[in-house]
Amino acid sequence: MGSSTAELHIFFLPLLTPGHMIPMLDLAVLISGRGIRSIIITTPSNADLIRLSLSDYNNPNIHLLTIPFISENSLHQPENLTSLPTPEVTPDFFASLCCLESHVENLLLTHRPDCIISDIFYPWTTALAKRHGIPRIVFHGTSYFAFTLMSVISLLRLYDSVSTSDELFLVPGLTHSIKMTRSQLPQIITSPSEFTTGFASSWEENYGMVMNTFYELEPAYADSFKSTGGVRSWHVGPVFLSRHSADTGGVAKCEVFDWLDGKEASSVLYVCFGSLPRFTAAQFQEIRAGLEAAGRPFVWVVREDPVAEGNVPVSGEGSIGFVIKGWAPQLAILKHQAVGAFLTHCGWNSCLEGIAAGVPMVTWPLFSDQQFNERLLVDVLGVGVGVGSVVNSMREEERTVVVAEKVAAAVEAVLGGGQEAEERRRKARDMKAVEERGSSEVELGRMVDALRALKMGGTKEVAGNGVISADCEI
Repeated sequence: MGSSTAELHIFFLPLLTPGHMIPMLDLAVLISGRGIRSIIITTPSNADLIRLSLSDYNNPNIHLLTIPFISENSLHQPENLTSLPTPEVTPDFFASLCCLESHVENLLLTHRPDCIISDIFYPWTTALAKRHGIPRIVFHGTSYFAFTLMSVISLLRLYDSVSTSDELFLVPGLTHSIKMTRSQLPQIITSPSEFTTGFASSWEENYGMVMNTFYELEPAYADSFKSTGGVRSWHVGPVFLSRHSADTGGVAKCEVFDWLDGKEASSVLYVCFGSLPRFTAAQFQEIRAGLEAAGRPFVWVVREDPVAEGNVPVSGEGSIGFVIKGWAPQLAILKHQAVGAFLTHCGWNSCLEGIAAGVPMVTWPLFSDQQFNERLLVDVLGVGVGVGSVVNSMREEERTVVVAEKVAAAVEAVLGGGQEAEERRRKARDMKAVEERGSSEVELGRMVDALRALKMGGTKEVAGNGVISADCEI
């Protein structure tokens, strides 16, 4: 059972990749701000990234614990997805994640938390939490729209209704008209790995799901999800706003801001594809040619990748762009007055940051849920224009090369003139109001209150199908 004191104590277990670790850390910061003891669990090689992020805060309620990433499956396995040959959770990597269970259980026995919030890639934490008489909440770092789209397409097997991979099918039962092709769907839908098939059943056995989204962004899909009477959910995003308030002066000293200060308002395109995607040399060359053909000043963030060498421009050598290799203060750049648009891979964290900055987006989804996020930006919110990326794959050689002409055309459609472009910019500015958090603060309070009620009550409901006595022995 959990601790016996009046205050809550929560474990956080993020997936070992920046796109999942950072938002869960942000969530821990938000929750700890309510006086709740928050412990983040990770492996030694990932601890430094979290410590660096925590250095911006002086919060005695946040703590970090490490567990070993050593088993017969992970003896030579990198501890972070960014270090794998392809940015995917392979069966071997998932097996290594499962081997963390015994180490997490030892921490549960030692620290006796009242709840565990874990990534969707840790389905075993459902049974683990149940054994210890505490609730597990799934952290789902995406939108209600994407979750709904994925669920409907999977349940109805809509991809079987078309004869070719590029034939469009309509997703029924939605507020908006959404059409997709089989080639745009992630493998987890069309040909799921054996280890992913148990994800859905583990969700149904959990206390609830916490979503990194906010009601004002997608009210129809939030209402629809909550009205089904299935899994409890709380929308508490954008969680990165907890981090934004802790920005230090170090960000302002980056050279890119001096460069941006010399540009006209809303004239610059910010380009970033996140921490995981890779490209072929041919695609790098088309991106470069497309950006240069568009004729707009740009900031291009490129991950450390030997394929990029010689295929991306060099800042200050006749280029109209500024190239950053490695990490960049993305939200701060997006909020600079010179930035007028964002070319994004449609990772959900990046989508939210673009929305919070109030800039329209050029959408270039690559894999996972990114094609669903593109449909939200383009078809639902009306703030995006696609480059024509139609193949969903973690492997860069399997994706169709997007030619320079399409890149330049999409950039012009977002940054250029005309009624459609102006309307897109207006909608993007209207979305900027999310920074007030509003309903998300209320939802976060409801989740915390529910956990407190479980802790103080005579029984703890940890799953949809039963209860566990709060006084049971472990």
